[in-house]
Amino acid sequence: MKKSPYWPDGVPHEISGYNRPLYDLLDESARDYPNMTYTIFQGACRTFREVKECADRVASFLLEHSISRGDRVAIFLPNIPQFPVIYFGILKAGAICVPCNPLYTAEELRFQLKDSGARMVFCMDHPKFYRTTLDAIASTAVETVVVCNMKKWLPPLKALVGSLLGRIPRAGEYQKGHLFLDDILETYPPLEENVEVNPQEDPAVIIYTGGTTGVPKGAVLTHSNLVFDVMAMDAYIRISHEPGAPLESPYRGGYHCYLGVLPWYHSFGMTVCMLGACAGGSRLICVPDPRAGNPPFTEVLKAVQRYRPTFVVGVPTLYSAFVNHPLIDKFDLTSIICCASGGAPLPVQLAREFEEKTGCIIFEGYGLSETSPVICANPSIKERRRFGTVGFPLPNTEIKIVDVDTGDNEMPPGEDGEIAVSGPQVMKGYWRNPQADTQVFREIDGKRFFLTGDIGHIDKDGYLVITDRKKDLILVGGFNCYPREVEEVLYSHPKVAQAAVIGIPHPRSGEVVKAFVVLKEGEYATEEEIIEFCRERLAGYKRPREVEFRKSLPTSAVGKVLRRVLREEEMQRLENSKGK
Repeated sequence: MKKSPYWPDGVPHEISGYNRPLYDLLDESARDYPNMTYTIFQGACRTFREVKECADRVASFLLEHSISRGDRVAIFLPNIPQFPVIYFGILKAGAICVPCNPLYTAEELRFQLKDSGARMVFCMDHPKFYRTTLDAIASTAVETVVVCNMKKWLPPLKALVGSLLGRIPRAGEYQKGHLFLDDILETYPPLEENVEVNPQEDPAVIIYTGGTTGVPKGAVLTHSNLVFDVMAMDAYIRISHEPGAPLESPYRGGYHCYLGVLPWYHSFGMTVCMLGACAGGSRLICVPDPRAGNPPFTEVLKAVQRYRPTFVVGVPTLYSAFVNHPLIDKFDLTSIICCASGGAPLPVQLAREFEEKTGCIIFEGYGLSETSPVICANPSIKERRRFGTVGFPLPNTEIKIVDVDTGDNEMPPGEDGEIAVSGPQVMKGYWRNPQADTQVFREIDGKRFFLTGDIGHIDKDGYLVITDRKKDLILVGGFNCYPREVEEVLYSHPKVAQAAVIGIPHPRSGEVVKAFVVLKEGEYATEEEIIEFCRERLAGYKRPREVEFRKSLPTSAVGKVLRRVLREEEMQRLENSKGK
Protein backbone atom coordinates (compact mmCIF):
# COMPACT_ATOMS: atom_id res chain seq x y z
CA MET A 1 0.00 0.00 0.00
CA LYS A 2 1.32 3.44 -0.95
CA LYS A 3 2.61 5.46 2.02
CA SER A 4 0.76 8.70 2.72
CA PRO A 5 2.43 12.13 2.88
CA TYR A 6 0.28 12.67 5.97
CA TRP A 7 1.99 9.83 7.85
CA PRO A 8 3.05 11.25 11.27
CA ASP A 9 6.59 12.61 11.38
CA GLY A 10 9.17 10.49 13.18
CA VAL A 11 7.09 7.30 13.10
CA PRO A 12 8.82 4.31 11.48
CA HIS A 13 7.01 2.23 8.88
CA GLU A 14 8.61 -0.95 10.26
CA ILE A 15 9.59 -2.05 13.76
CA SER A 16 11.36 -5.15 15.09
CA GLY A 17 12.12 -6.88 18.38
CA TYR A 18 8.60 -8.13 19.11
CA ASN A 19 9.30 -11.86 18.81
CA ARG A 20 9.68 -12.39 22.54
CA PRO A 21 7.58 -13.64 25.47
CA LEU A 22 4.79 -11.37 26.66
CA TYR A 23 5.93 -11.74 30.28
CA ASP A 24 9.08 -9.81 29.31
CA LEU A 25 7.02 -6.62 29.57
CA LEU A 26 6.59 -7.08 33.32
CA ASP A 27 10.09 -8.42 33.96
CA GLU A 28 11.74 -5.52 32.14
CA SER A 29 9.70 -2.86 33.95
CA ALA A 30 10.40 -4.59 37.30
CA ARG A 31 14.09 -4.44 36.39
CA ASP A 32 14.11 -0.84 35.14
CA TYR A 33 11.49 0.70 37.48
CA PRO A 34 11.37 -1.66 40.49
CA ASN A 35 10.09 0.88 43.01
CA MET A 36 7.68 2.71 40.73
CA THR A 37 3.96 2.09 41.16
CA TYR A 38 2.19 -0.20 38.71
CA THR A 39 -1.32 -0.71 40.16
CA ILE A 40 -3.41 1.73 42.20
CA PHE A 41 -6.58 0.49 43.87
CA GLN A 42 -8.59 2.44 46.42
CA GLY A 43 -5.39 4.24 47.42
CA ALA A 44 -3.27 1.08 47.77
CA CYS A 45 -0.23 1.03 45.47
CA ARG A 46 1.85 -1.92 44.30
CA THR A 47 5.21 -1.49 42.62
CA PHE A 48 6.45 -3.32 39.55
CA ARG A 49 8.77 -5.35 41.76
CA GLU A 50 5.87 -6.38 44.02
CA VAL A 51 3.62 -7.30 41.09
CA LYS A 52 6.42 -9.35 39.50
CA GLU A 53 7.12 -11.21 42.74
CA CYS A 54 3.42 -12.04 43.16
CA ALA A 55 3.19 -13.17 39.52
CA ASP A 56 6.24 -15.39 40.06
CA ARG A 57 4.52 -16.97 43.09
CA VAL A 58 1.37 -17.61 41.06
CA ALA A 59 3.49 -19.26 38.36
CA SER A 60 5.18 -21.45 40.97
CA PHE A 61 1.77 -22.50 42.30
CA LEU A 62 0.47 -23.32 38.81
CA LEU A 63 3.44 -25.52 38.00
CA GLU A 64 3.10 -27.28 41.35
CA HIS A 65 -0.54 -27.99 40.44
CA SER A 66 0.47 -29.62 37.13
CA ILE A 67 -0.47 -26.65 34.98
CA SER A 68 2.06 -26.84 32.17
CA ARG A 69 2.91 -25.22 28.88
CA GLY A 70 -0.21 -24.86 26.73
CA ASP A 71 -2.76 -25.51 29.50
CA ARG A 72 -5.61 -23.00 29.76
CA VAL A 73 -6.34 -21.00 32.91
CA ALA A 74 -9.37 -18.70 33.15
CA ILE A 75 -9.54 -15.28 34.82
CA PHE A 76 -13.09 -14.35 35.86
CA LEU A 77 -12.40 -10.97 37.46
CA PRO A 78 -13.20 -7.28 37.05
CA ASN A 79 -10.41 -4.65 36.95
CA ILE A 80 -8.86 -5.33 40.35
CA PRO A 81 -5.12 -5.40 41.21
CA GLN A 82 -4.99 -9.21 41.29
CA PHE A 83 -5.77 -9.32 37.56
CA PRO A 84 -2.27 -8.44 36.20
CA VAL A 85 -0.66 -10.58 38.92
CA ILE A 86 -2.61 -13.65 37.79
CA TYR A 87 -2.36 -12.78 34.09
CA PHE A 88 1.44 -12.61 34.11
CA GLY A 89 1.68 -15.58 36.48
CA ILE A 90 -0.18 -17.73 33.96
CA LEU A 91 2.14 -16.59 31.15
CA LYS A 92 5.27 -17.23 33.23
CA ALA A 93 4.13 -20.83 33.75
CA GLY A 94 3.85 -21.24 29.97
CA ALA A 95 0.07 -21.55 30.20
CA ILE A 96 -2.61 -19.67 28.25
CA CYS A 97 -4.83 -16.95 29.74
CA VAL A 98 -8.55 -17.21 29.09
CA PRO A 99 -10.01 -13.87 30.25
CA CYS A 100 -13.75 -14.02 30.94
CA ASN A 101 -16.30 -11.24 31.04
CA PRO A 102 -17.30 -10.71 34.71
CA LEU A 103 -20.81 -9.79 33.54
CA TYR A 104 -21.36 -13.30 32.20
CA THR A 105 -24.12 -15.53 33.46
CA ALA A 106 -23.23 -19.07 34.50
CA GLU A 107 -24.36 -20.42 31.12
CA GLU A 108 -22.16 -17.98 29.20
CA LEU A 109 -19.15 -18.63 31.42
CA ARG A 110 -19.64 -22.40 31.20
CA PHE A 111 -19.52 -22.27 27.41
CA GLN A 112 -16.19 -20.42 27.48
CA LEU A 113 -14.66 -22.70 30.13
CA LYS A 114 -15.84 -25.81 28.31
CA ASP A 115 -14.79 -24.70 24.84
CA SER A 116 -11.32 -23.59 25.97
CA GLY A 117 -10.79 -26.67 28.15
CA ALA A 118 -9.68 -24.47 31.04
CA ARG A 119 -8.38 -26.54 33.97
CA MET A 120 -8.38 -23.75 36.54
CA VAL A 121 -10.33 -20.53 37.13
CA PHE A 122 -9.57 -17.50 39.31
CA CYS A 123 -12.70 -15.73 40.57
CA MET A 124 -13.53 -12.88 42.94
CA ASP A 125 -14.56 -13.49 46.55
CA HIS A 126 -18.05 -12.12 46.06
CA PRO A 127 -21.52 -13.68 46.50
CA LYS A 128 -22.46 -13.19 42.83
CA PHE A 129 -19.10 -13.98 41.15
CA TYR A 130 -18.39 -17.03 43.28
CA ARG A 131 -21.91 -18.43 42.84
CA THR A 132 -21.71 -17.91 39.08
CA THR A 133 -18.36 -19.74 39.04
CA LEU A 134 -19.74 -22.68 41.01
CA ASP A 135 -22.70 -23.03 38.66
CA ALA A 136 -20.51 -22.61 35.56
CA ILE A 137 -17.81 -25.22 36.25
CA ALA A 138 -20.23 -28.15 36.11
CA SER A 139 -19.47 -30.40 33.12
CA THR A 140 -16.20 -28.59 32.36
CA ALA A 141 -12.52 -29.55 32.70
CA VAL A 142 -12.02 -27.13 35.61
CA GLU A 143 -10.22 -28.91 38.47
CA THR A 144 -9.27 -25.97 40.68
CA VAL A 145 -11.01 -22.75 41.73
CA VAL A 146 -8.91 -19.96 43.27
CA VAL A 147 -10.79 -17.24 45.16
CA CYS A 148 -9.51 -13.65 45.26
CA ASN A 149 -10.44 -11.68 48.37
CA MET A 150 -10.02 -7.88 48.48
CA LYS A 151 -9.04 -7.21 52.12
CA LYS A 152 -5.24 -7.49 51.79
CA TRP A 153 -5.28 -5.46 48.58
CA LEU A 154 -6.74 -2.39 50.27
CA PRO A 155 -4.95 0.27 52.36
CA PRO A 156 -4.73 -0.97 56.00
CA LEU A 157 -7.24 1.53 57.37
CA LYS A 158 -9.79 0.85 54.64
CA ALA A 159 -9.33 -2.88 55.15
CA LEU A 160 -9.92 -2.54 58.92
CA VAL A 161 -12.96 -0.28 58.60
CA GLY A 162 -14.33 -2.33 55.71
CA SER A 163 -14.07 -5.52 57.77
CA LEU A 164 -15.72 -3.95 60.81
CA LEU A 165 -18.59 -2.57 58.76
CA GLY A 166 -18.95 -5.66 56.54
CA ARG A 167 -18.26 -3.69 53.37
CA ILE A 168 -15.61 -5.99 51.91
CA PRO A 169 -17.41 -8.52 49.70
CA ARG A 170 -17.16 -12.19 50.62
CA ALA A 171 -18.91 -15.22 49.24
CA GLY A 172 -19.42 -16.45 52.80
CA GLU A 173 -19.49 -20.20 52.26
CA TYR A 174 -16.90 -21.95 50.13
CA GLN A 175 -16.85 -25.33 48.53
CA LYS A 176 -14.35 -27.76 50.01
CA GLY A 177 -11.07 -27.83 48.13
CA HIS A 178 -11.30 -24.33 46.73
CA LEU A 179 -8.16 -22.26 47.30
CA PHE A 180 -7.42 -18.61 48.10
CA LEU A 181 -5.00 -16.38 46.23
CA ASP A 182 -3.71 -14.73 49.42
CA ASP A 183 -2.74 -18.13 50.85
CA ILE A 184 -0.97 -19.02 47.60
CA LEU A 185 1.08 -15.81 47.68
CA GLU A 186 2.14 -16.53 51.26
CA THR A 187 2.91 -20.21 50.70
CA TYR A 188 4.61 -20.59 47.34
CA PRO A 189 8.11 -19.25 46.60
CA PRO A 190 8.69 -17.06 43.53
CA LEU A 191 9.41 -18.95 40.34
CA GLU A 192 13.15 -18.83 39.70
CA GLU A 193 12.96 -19.11 35.92
CA ASN A 194 10.05 -18.49 33.56
CA VAL A 195 8.90 -21.39 31.41
CA GLU A 196 10.42 -20.97 27.95
CA VAL A 197 7.92 -20.38 25.14
CA ASN A 198 8.04 -19.98 21.38
CA PRO A 199 6.72 -16.40 21.03
CA GLN A 200 5.59 -16.74 17.41
CA GLU A 201 3.84 -20.08 17.85
CA ASP A 202 2.75 -20.42 21.49
CA PRO A 203 -0.60 -18.87 22.43
CA ALA A 204 -0.57 -16.34 25.26
CA VAL A 205 -4.27 -15.51 25.37
CA ILE A 206 -7.54 -16.87 24.03
CA ILE A 207 -10.09 -14.06 23.72
CA TYR A 208 -13.64 -15.05 22.92
CA THR A 209 -15.46 -13.14 20.23
CA GLY A 210 -18.42 -13.63 17.97
CA GLY A 211 -16.11 -13.15 15.01
CA THR A 212 -18.00 -12.53 11.80
CA THR A 213 -20.71 -15.15 12.36
CA GLY A 214 -21.99 -14.47 15.88
CA VAL A 215 -21.03 -17.89 17.24
CA PRO A 216 -18.56 -17.39 20.14
CA LYS A 217 -15.07 -18.44 19.08
CA GLY A 218 -11.71 -18.18 20.77
CA ALA A 219 -9.23 -15.92 18.99
CA VAL A 220 -5.78 -17.37 19.69
CA LEU A 221 -3.23 -14.60 20.22
CA THR A 222 0.43 -15.52 20.48
CA HIS A 223 3.03 -13.83 22.66
CA SER A 224 4.49 -11.97 19.68
CA ASN A 225 1.01 -10.90 18.48
CA LEU A 226 0.47 -8.95 21.68
CA VAL A 227 4.04 -7.74 22.18
CA PHE A 228 3.96 -6.36 18.64
CA ASP A 229 0.71 -4.44 19.15
CA VAL A 230 2.03 -2.87 22.36
CA MET A 231 5.32 -1.91 20.69
CA ALA A 232 3.59 -0.65 17.53
CA MET A 233 1.34 1.67 19.54
CA ASP A 234 4.39 3.05 21.31
CA ALA A 235 6.11 3.62 17.96
CA TYR A 236 3.01 5.21 16.39
CA ILE A 237 1.69 7.49 19.13
CA ARG A 238 3.47 10.82 19.47
CA ILE A 239 2.38 13.25 22.17
CA SER A 240 3.65 16.42 23.76
CA HIS A 241 4.15 15.95 27.49
CA GLU A 242 4.19 19.68 28.20
CA PRO A 243 2.66 22.62 26.27
CA GLY A 244 4.97 23.38 23.38
CA ALA A 245 7.29 20.44 24.12
CA PRO A 246 8.49 18.15 21.31
CA LEU A 247 6.39 15.14 20.35
CA GLU A 248 7.64 11.86 21.78
CA SER A 249 6.66 8.28 22.67
CA PRO A 250 4.07 7.74 25.45
CA TYR A 251 6.19 4.99 27.05
CA ARG A 252 8.22 7.45 29.07
CA GLY A 253 9.24 5.40 32.09
CA GLY A 254 7.25 6.27 35.16
CA TYR A 255 5.75 9.46 33.75
CA HIS A 256 2.27 8.38 32.77
CA CYS A 257 -0.80 7.21 34.65
CA TYR A 258 -3.44 5.16 32.83
CA LEU A 259 -7.12 5.22 33.76
CA GLY A 260 -8.00 1.49 33.81
CA VAL A 261 -11.66 1.97 33.06
CA LEU A 262 -12.06 -0.38 30.07
CA PRO A 263 -12.37 -4.04 31.12
CA TRP A 264 -9.09 -5.94 30.90
CA TYR A 265 -10.77 -9.16 29.76
CA HIS A 266 -11.46 -7.22 26.53
CA SER A 267 -8.62 -6.92 24.01
CA PHE A 268 -8.79 -3.11 23.83
CA GLY A 269 -8.49 -2.57 27.58
CA MET A 270 -6.02 -5.44 27.99
CA THR A 271 -3.53 -4.43 25.29
CA VAL A 272 -3.68 -0.65 25.07
CA CYS A 273 -4.27 -0.02 28.78
CA MET A 274 -3.08 -2.85 31.07
CA LEU A 275 -0.17 -4.01 28.91
CA GLY A 276 0.62 -0.52 27.64
CA ALA A 277 0.97 0.78 31.20
CA CYS A 278 3.19 -2.17 32.07
CA ALA A 279 5.49 -1.69 29.07
CA GLY A 280 5.89 2.01 29.81
CA GLY A 281 6.63 1.68 33.52
CA SER A 282 3.40 3.62 34.11
CA ARG A 283 0.81 3.67 36.85
CA LEU A 284 -2.50 1.90 36.28
CA ILE A 285 -5.66 2.94 38.13
CA CYS A 286 -7.86 -0.11 38.73
CA VAL A 287 -11.51 0.74 38.06
CA PRO A 288 -13.71 -2.35 38.55
CA ASP A 289 -17.01 -0.51 38.00
CA PRO A 290 -16.84 2.72 35.97
CA ARG A 291 -20.57 3.34 36.45
CA ALA A 292 -20.27 3.48 40.24
CA GLY A 293 -21.54 6.56 42.02
CA ASN A 294 -24.59 8.77 42.10
CA PRO A 295 -25.05 9.95 39.39
CA PRO A 296 -23.32 7.09 37.51
CA PHE A 297 -19.64 7.63 36.64
CA THR A 298 -19.12 9.93 39.63
CA GLU A 299 -16.59 7.61 41.29
CA VAL A 300 -14.44 7.41 38.17
CA LEU A 301 -14.42 11.22 37.95
CA LYS A 302 -13.27 11.29 41.57
CA ALA A 303 -10.48 8.88 40.65
CA VAL A 304 -9.40 11.19 37.81
CA GLN A 305 -9.18 14.12 40.18
CA ARG A 306 -7.38 12.16 42.90
CA TYR A 307 -4.84 10.15 40.88
CA ARG A 308 -4.35 12.56 37.94
CA PRO A 309 -4.27 10.12 35.01
CA THR A 310 -2.53 11.32 31.86
CA PHE A 311 -3.71 8.61 29.46
CA VAL A 312 -7.28 7.38 28.97
CA VAL A 313 -8.33 4.39 26.86
CA GLY A 314 -12.08 4.30 26.33
CA VAL A 315 -15.11 3.92 24.11
CA PRO A 316 -17.23 6.89 22.95
CA THR A 317 -19.86 6.19 25.61
CA LEU A 318 -17.25 6.82 28.31
CA TYR A 319 -16.31 10.19 26.87
CA SER A 320 -20.00 11.01 26.47
CA ALA A 321 -20.63 10.09 30.12
CA PHE A 322 -17.87 12.47 31.19
CA VAL A 323 -18.97 15.39 29.01
CA ASN A 324 -22.66 15.03 29.94
CA HIS A 325 -22.14 14.34 33.65
CA PRO A 326 -24.16 16.89 35.67
CA LEU A 327 -21.24 17.45 38.07
CA ILE A 328 -18.50 17.63 35.42
CA ASP A 329 -17.54 21.21 36.26
CA LYS A 330 -16.75 20.22 39.85
CA PHE A 331 -13.87 17.96 38.70
CA ASP A 332 -10.44 18.83 37.36
CA LEU A 333 -9.69 16.71 34.27
CA THR A 334 -6.75 18.74 33.01
CA SER A 335 -4.18 16.05 33.91
CA ILE A 336 -5.31 14.06 30.85
CA ILE A 337 -2.85 14.45 27.96
CA CYS A 338 -3.96 11.80 25.50
CA CYS A 339 -7.04 9.63 24.90
CA ALA A 340 -7.53 6.63 22.63
CA SER A 341 -11.06 5.86 21.46
CA GLY A 342 -12.35 2.69 19.83
CA GLY A 343 -15.15 0.12 19.84
CA ALA A 344 -17.60 2.40 18.01
CA PRO A 345 -17.52 5.50 15.79
CA LEU A 346 -16.41 8.61 17.66
CA PRO A 347 -18.80 11.56 17.06
CA VAL A 348 -16.87 14.68 16.05
CA GLN A 349 -18.83 16.98 18.35
CA LEU A 350 -18.23 14.69 21.33
CA ALA A 351 -14.50 14.61 20.65
CA ARG A 352 -14.33 18.40 20.46
CA GLU A 353 -16.32 18.87 23.66
CA PHE A 354 -14.11 16.41 25.53
CA GLU A 355 -10.94 18.09 24.30
CA GLU A 356 -12.33 21.46 25.35
CA LYS A 357 -12.98 20.15 28.88
CA THR A 358 -9.55 18.57 29.27
CA GLY A 359 -7.17 20.26 26.86
CA CYS A 360 -6.07 16.78 25.67
CA ILE A 361 -5.82 15.13 22.26
CA ILE A 362 -8.30 12.36 21.51
CA PHE A 363 -7.76 10.06 18.54
CA GLU A 364 -9.70 7.11 17.16
CA GLY A 365 -8.37 3.68 16.34
CA TYR A 366 -9.73 0.52 14.79
CA GLY A 367 -9.20 -3.17 15.42
CA LEU A 368 -10.70 -6.47 16.43
CA SER A 369 -10.11 -9.11 19.07
CA GLU A 370 -8.60 -11.23 16.30
CA THR A 371 -5.94 -8.55 15.70
CA SER A 372 -4.69 -8.03 19.27
CA PRO A 373 -6.62 -5.58 18.67
CA VAL A 374 -5.21 -2.46 16.97
CA ILE A 375 -4.85 -2.37 13.17
CA CYS A 376 -5.19 1.35 12.44
CA ALA A 377 -5.14 4.60 14.34
CA ASN A 378 -5.48 8.26 13.58
CA PRO A 379 -2.30 10.22 14.26
CA SER A 380 -2.22 11.62 17.79
CA ILE A 381 -1.38 15.00 16.28
CA LYS A 382 -4.32 17.33 15.67
CA GLU A 383 -2.92 18.58 12.37
CA ARG A 384 -2.76 15.02 10.99
CA ARG A 385 -5.81 13.53 12.69
CA ARG A 386 -8.81 13.23 10.37
CA PHE A 387 -12.26 12.78 11.85
CA GLY A 388 -14.48 10.38 9.92
CA THR A 389 -11.56 8.01 9.35
CA VAL A 390 -9.63 5.56 11.54
CA GLY A 391 -6.27 6.80 10.30
CA PHE A 392 -3.38 4.73 8.97
CA PRO A 393 -2.31 1.12 9.42
CA LEU A 394 0.23 0.66 12.21
CA PRO A 395 3.87 -0.08 11.30
CA ASN A 396 4.40 -3.52 9.67
CA THR A 397 0.66 -3.63 8.91
CA GLU A 398 -0.84 -3.88 5.43
CA ILE A 399 -4.48 -3.33 4.53
CA LYS A 400 -6.20 -4.32 1.31
CA ILE A 401 -9.77 -3.67 0.22
CA VAL A 402 -11.20 -6.84 -1.35
CA ASP A 403 -14.49 -7.88 -2.90
CA VAL A 404 -17.24 -8.65 -0.42
CA ASP A 405 -18.39 -11.86 -2.07
CA THR A 406 -15.17 -13.91 -2.06
CA GLY A 407 -12.46 -11.81 -0.41
CA ASP A 408 -10.06 -12.89 -3.16
CA ASN A 409 -9.95 -9.85 -5.43
CA GLU A 410 -8.67 -6.36 -4.68
CA MET A 411 -11.03 -3.47 -5.34
CA PRO A 412 -10.00 -0.42 -7.41
CA PRO A 413 -8.56 2.50 -5.34
CA GLY A 414 -11.21 4.45 -3.46
CA GLU A 415 -13.96 1.85 -3.88
CA ASP A 416 -15.69 0.17 -0.96
CA GLY A 417 -15.02 -3.46 -0.15
CA GLU A 418 -14.21 -5.73 2.75
CA ILE A 419 -11.23 -4.64 4.85
CA ALA A 420 -8.48 -7.30 4.91
CA VAL A 421 -5.39 -6.98 7.10
CA SER A 422 -1.98 -8.65 7.28
CA GLY A 423 0.49 -8.00 10.07
CA PRO A 424 2.28 -9.39 13.12
CA GLN A 425 -0.76 -8.64 15.32
CA VAL A 426 -3.14 -10.93 13.38
CA MET A 427 -4.18 -13.96 15.42
CA LYS A 428 -2.86 -17.46 14.87
CA GLY A 429 -6.42 -18.61 14.27
CA TYR A 430 -9.60 -19.61 16.08
CA TRP A 431 -9.25 -22.10 18.92
CA ARG A 432 -9.70 -25.62 17.54
CA ASN A 433 -11.91 -24.31 14.72
CA PRO A 434 -10.18 -24.81 11.34
CA GLN A 435 -13.48 -24.45 9.51
CA ALA A 436 -13.86 -20.90 10.84
CA ASP A 437 -10.24 -20.16 9.87
CA THR A 438 -10.91 -21.04 6.25
CA GLN A 439 -13.73 -18.49 6.18
CA VAL A 440 -11.61 -15.55 7.37
CA PHE A 441 -8.10 -16.09 6.00
CA ARG A 442 -6.96 -15.48 2.42
CA GLU A 443 -3.55 -15.58 0.77
CA ILE A 444 -3.00 -12.45 -1.30
CA ASP A 445 0.33 -11.65 -2.97
CA GLY A 446 1.96 -14.40 -0.92
CA LYS A 447 0.80 -12.94 2.42
CA ARG A 448 -1.79 -14.17 4.90
CA PHE A 449 -4.69 -11.71 5.21
CA PHE A 450 -7.55 -11.70 7.72
CA LEU A 451 -11.00 -10.69 6.49
CA THR A 452 -12.43 -8.34 9.09
CA GLY A 453 -16.04 -8.43 7.89
CA ASP A 454 -16.08 -4.61 7.93
CA ILE A 455 -16.66 -2.56 4.79
CA GLY A 456 -14.60 0.45 3.88
CA HIS A 457 -12.13 2.13 1.54
CA ILE A 458 -8.83 3.98 1.60
CA ASP A 459 -9.20 7.65 0.68
CA LYS A 460 -6.88 9.57 -1.64
CA ASP A 461 -4.60 10.56 1.27
CA GLY A 462 -4.21 7.01 2.62
CA TYR A 463 -6.65 7.22 5.54
CA LEU A 464 -8.91 4.19 6.13
CA VAL A 465 -12.63 5.01 6.07
CA ILE A 466 -15.11 2.49 7.50
CA THR A 467 -18.36 2.97 5.62
CA ASP A 468 -20.24 0.08 7.14
CA ARG A 469 -19.66 -2.72 9.58
CA LYS A 470 -20.87 -6.26 10.00
CA LYS A 471 -24.51 -5.81 9.18
CA ASP A 472 -25.83 -7.76 12.10
CA LEU A 473 -23.38 -6.81 14.85
CA ILE A 474 -24.92 -4.67 17.62
CA LEU A 475 -22.60 -2.31 19.51
CA VAL A 476 -23.92 -1.66 23.02
CA GLY A 477 -21.73 0.82 24.85
CA GLY A 478 -18.67 -0.45 22.99
CA PHE A 479 -19.49 -4.13 23.66
CA ASN A 480 -20.18 -6.52 20.78
CA CYS A 481 -23.57 -8.20 20.93
CA TYR A 482 -24.24 -10.88 18.33
CA PRO A 483 -27.88 -11.39 17.31
CA ARG A 484 -27.62 -15.14 16.93
CA GLU A 485 -26.62 -15.58 20.59
CA VAL A 486 -29.66 -13.59 21.80
CA GLU A 487 -31.94 -15.32 19.35
CA GLU A 488 -30.83 -18.73 20.61
CA VAL A 489 -32.02 -17.72 24.09
CA LEU A 490 -35.32 -16.39 22.75
CA TYR A 491 -35.90 -19.58 20.81
CA SER A 492 -35.46 -21.56 24.03
CA HIS A 493 -38.55 -19.85 25.52
CA PRO A 494 -41.40 -22.37 25.42
CA LYS A 495 -43.84 -19.86 23.91
CA VAL A 496 -41.60 -18.50 21.13
CA ALA A 497 -41.93 -19.79 17.58
CA GLN A 498 -39.64 -17.34 15.79
CA ALA A 499 -37.29 -14.56 16.90
CA ALA A 500 -34.94 -12.01 15.43
CA VAL A 501 -33.01 -9.18 17.04
CA ILE A 502 -31.47 -5.97 15.74
CA GLY A 503 -29.74 -2.95 17.21
CA ILE A 504 -31.67 0.31 17.49
CA PRO A 505 -30.22 3.75 18.26
CA HIS A 506 -29.85 4.80 21.89
CA PRO A 507 -28.63 8.25 23.08
CA ARG A 508 -26.24 6.91 25.75
CA SER A 509 -25.07 3.45 24.72
CA GLY A 510 -25.07 3.92 20.95
CA GLU A 511 -27.37 0.98 20.38
CA VAL A 512 -29.56 -1.37 22.39
CA VAL A 513 -31.11 -4.71 21.48
CA LYS A 514 -34.64 -4.92 20.16
CA ALA A 515 -36.28 -8.31 19.73
CA PHE A 516 -39.01 -9.27 17.27
CA VAL A 517 -40.95 -12.31 18.40
CA VAL A 518 -43.57 -14.57 16.83
CA LEU A 519 -45.39 -16.61 19.47
CA LYS A 520 -46.53 -20.16 19.03
CA GLU A 521 -50.16 -20.52 18.07
CA GLY A 522 -52.51 -20.04 21.02
CA GLU A 523 -49.80 -18.64 23.30
CA TYR A 524 -49.78 -15.25 25.02
CA ALA A 525 -46.78 -13.44 26.50
CA THR A 526 -45.89 -9.94 27.62
CA GLU A 527 -42.83 -7.86 26.82
CA GLU A 528 -41.81 -8.00 30.49
CA GLU A 529 -42.03 -11.80 30.49
CA ILE A 530 -39.63 -12.12 27.54
CA ILE A 531 -37.17 -9.60 28.97
CA GLU A 532 -37.20 -11.35 32.36
CA PHE A 533 -36.52 -14.68 30.65
CA CYS A 534 -33.45 -13.16 28.98
CA ARG A 535 -32.29 -11.55 32.23
CA GLU A 536 -31.49 -14.96 33.70
CA ARG A 537 -29.55 -16.11 30.65
CA LEU A 538 -27.73 -13.14 29.15
CA ALA A 539 -25.33 -10.43 30.30
CA GLY A 540 -26.97 -7.05 30.76
CA TYR A 541 -25.80 -5.44 27.53
CA LYS A 542 -27.13 -8.39 25.48
CA ARG A 543 -30.65 -8.32 26.90
CA PRO A 544 -33.45 -6.88 24.73
CA ARG A 545 -34.67 -3.47 25.88
CA GLU A 546 -37.71 -3.69 23.64
CA VAL A 547 -39.79 -6.62 22.42
CA GLU A 548 -42.19 -6.34 19.50
CA PHE A 549 -44.64 -9.16 18.89
CA ARG A 550 -45.48 -9.95 15.28
CA LYS A 551 -47.57 -12.48 13.43
CA SER A 552 -44.69 -13.17 11.05
CA LEU A 553 -41.13 -12.09 10.25
CA PRO A 554 -39.78 -11.06 6.85
CA THR A 555 -37.94 -13.93 5.20
CA SER A 556 -36.01 -14.68 2.03
CA ALA A 557 -37.08 -17.20 -0.60
CA VAL A 558 -35.32 -19.95 1.33
CA GLY A 559 -36.87 -18.93 4.66
CA LYS A 560 -33.99 -17.00 6.19
CA VAL A 561 -35.16 -14.19 8.45
CA LEU A 562 -34.14 -10.83 6.95
CA ARG A 563 -32.78 -8.68 9.77
CA ARG A 564 -31.97 -6.05 7.15
CA VAL A 565 -35.69 -5.53 6.46
CA LEU A 566 -36.43 -5.26 10.17
CA ARG A 567 -33.74 -2.59 10.50
CA GLU A 568 -35.11 -0.64 7.57
CA GLU A 569 -38.64 -0.80 9.01
CA GLU A 570 -37.40 0.32 12.42
CA MET A 571 -35.45 3.25 10.97
CA GLN A 572 -38.53 4.31 9.01
CA ARG A 573 -40.67 4.11 12.13
CA LEU A 574 -38.19 6.27 14.05
CA GLU A 575 -38.06 8.76 11.18
CA ASN A 576 -41.84 8.98 11.06
CA SER A 577 -42.04 9.52 14.83
CA LYS A 578 -39.65 12.49 14.52
CA GLY A 579 -41.91 14.13 11.97
CA LYS A 580 -44.95 14.07 14.22
